[in-house]
Amino acid sequence: MTNTEGGAKKPQKIIINDLTLVAPDRNRKDIAKLKSSIERAESIYTPSRVELYDLYHDITTIDGHLAGILQKRKDFVLNKSISFVDKNKRKIDTFENLIYSNKFNRLIELIIESKFWGISGIEFIVGKDFDFDEIPRKHIRIEKNMIVKSQYDYTGISIDELPFVWTIGRKNDLGLLLKCSMYALYKRSGFGDFAQYVEIFGQPVRIIYYDAYDTKTKQDLRKILTESGGSLAMMIPKQAQFQMLDGKTSNGTGELQERLIHNCNAEMSVAILGNTETTTSSSSSGYAQSVEQGRQQLEITKSDISFVQNTLNEPWFLDILKSYGYPVDGGSFEFEFEIDLDNLIKRLQIDTFVSGKVPVADDYYYETYGIPKPDNYDELKAKQEDDKQAALLAIQGNKETHTKEADEPKNDKKNLIDTIINFFGLAPKNGASADW
Repeated sequence: MTNTEGGAKKPQKIIINDLTLVAPDRNRKDIAKLKSSIERAESIYTPSRVELYDLYHDITTIDGHLAGILQKRKDFVLNKSISFVDKNKRKIDTFENLIYSNKFNRLIELIIESKFWGISGIEFIVGKDFDFDEIPRKHIRIEKNMIVKSQYDYTGISIDELPFVWTIGRKNDLGLLLKCSMYALYKRSGFGDFAQYVEIFGQPVRIIYYDAYDTKTKQDLRKILTESGGSLAMMIPKQAQFQMLDGKTSNGTGELQERLIHNCNAEMSVAILGNTETTTSSSSSGYAQSVEQGRQQLEITKSDISFVQNTLNEPWFLDILKSYGYPVDGGSFEFEFEIDLDNLIKRLQIDTFVSGKVPVADDYYYETYGIPKPDNYDELKAKQEDDKQAALLAIQGNKETHTKEADEPKNDKKNLIDTIINFFGLAPKNGASADW
């Protein structure tokens, strides 16, 4: 990849080196904080996603369930095979080292993550080998189409003036994590309540009553409680009335907190994966339900694959690859066809019926069933047609022979004599024995 102007090489000015980076905010996050962050991100005149992205970073790095389903959706695409093909759909081996590199793998991740965060930013590095740096999302003002040096700035450098910067995402799209944020925060509070419940009621409560006027006994009892362990202990005067409402009647096993956590996880799974049964199971789930929800998730995966493929085939990115020396003219990235046998069998039955009614092009079968088209297709097709004609002629010849034999006159007398001879030909030639 070269950066030239007027025939002379010019060193690339890497924008990432001019940014003033700030560590993510790890202060307490709550629903009020989420609401104010959304309002700032949706501001018409001074939009800023800094607070919202700090919140996104906080929940995605701490919440194990959310991190798991995000990675699961990415893995569905990352585990699919992709190749670069020419205009005749033949694979170009030159791209193999690029496609199987960690950098290209990370590029696909960033493209998918733009659906989660709303945007992703990349700056390609001039050099012999394909390389890039990730632009921190808090420095991208996608609404204003610019990069700011400080995350708190409202003015910066126009992205149109940065020839090696690529931003992926749409204006006013705050990503799928917006739908998960509220549930992640409620879930965190639910875990806090659950931990407090276990701390208070997980051990026996020691209650001692004493005479309010007997100070000596009070001191002795306090010493006993202090030295006898760390579980919850209370000293109550006999003259006072005391009642502990611990919630064990309606929540004796902590089921209330568990249901809150489970429901929050389920809502996040639906927002990211489109279902719940492919990640966790419920008491009412069954095989048919899991299969159906698996199909729903497959549709989301197909959408992600289409999005990644279309993004990689954008003319701007192909020009970047061309500057690295890759032969991209007339070619494109394509994910390899993955066969679903159940659907394929049903499709074959339909295609067999349709092909008996109307002509179907051979290319349809190659594309539908993922069969590679041979290089000498025309030669093989001609030979196949010749063999077909030869078979038809052979069948037609056999029909004519049978017809000719059927038309010949029959000698009934001769046929009768032949029948008698065949029958008596079974008898012994020297006469019949008594046994015979």
